[in-house]
Amino acid sequence: MIAIIDYRMGNLRSVKNALQRLGTEYIVTSSPSEIMKADKVLLPGVGNAEMAMENLRNAGLCDVIRELRQPVLGICVGLQVMCRHSQEGDTECLGIFDSKVMRFTPSDGLKVPHMGWNRISNLEGKLFKGIPSGEYVYYVHSYYPQLCCDTIATTTYGGMFSAALKYENFYGTQFHPEKSGDTGELIIKNFLEL
Repeated sequence: MIAIIDYRMGNLRSVKNALQRLGTEYIVTSSPSEIMKADKVLLPGVGNAEMAMENLRNAGLCDVIRELRQPVLGICVGLQVMCRHSQEGDTECLGIFDSKVMRFTPSDGLKVPHMGWNRISNLEGKLFKGIPSGEYVYYVHSYYPQLCCDTIATTTYGGMFSAALKYENFYGTQFHPEKSGDTGELIIKNFLEL
């Protein structure tokens, strides 16, 4: 069973639809016991990292997430809260990934938020099995994880940033695989097969 963590951060419909297309059973839950016993865990998120961390703390889920030993996939803000720190609200995060989350700086030709399709490169590991470098994925974000030792994919927008991170059983994508067409569906399928 797949557990989608519900911590009141964004629309879960597209993630649920992606799992349904793959014929995968799931539950949407904030119950620590249900999350702990799931085979895989998804931590999606849309919105503000500061509010996301506040919601996780209020639900008593911070330590629960850190202690998970099954594969965990954070998406967008779900990835950001698994980093060490976010510039958004000067927020201390879960500290799973060794990366800081920074805000894009608007400049000539660089619009913030970064919204739309962009390429992923420097792909490493099983999450990207069968996916060639240079494939397009879908982004909507104003903050990004810096490059670090946990980076397993990159995207360039202004400069290069971490498109995906991995540490032990924890994975994260800054892009939205559930909105990234066939490429995103294969990434989710690869995650479910870990």
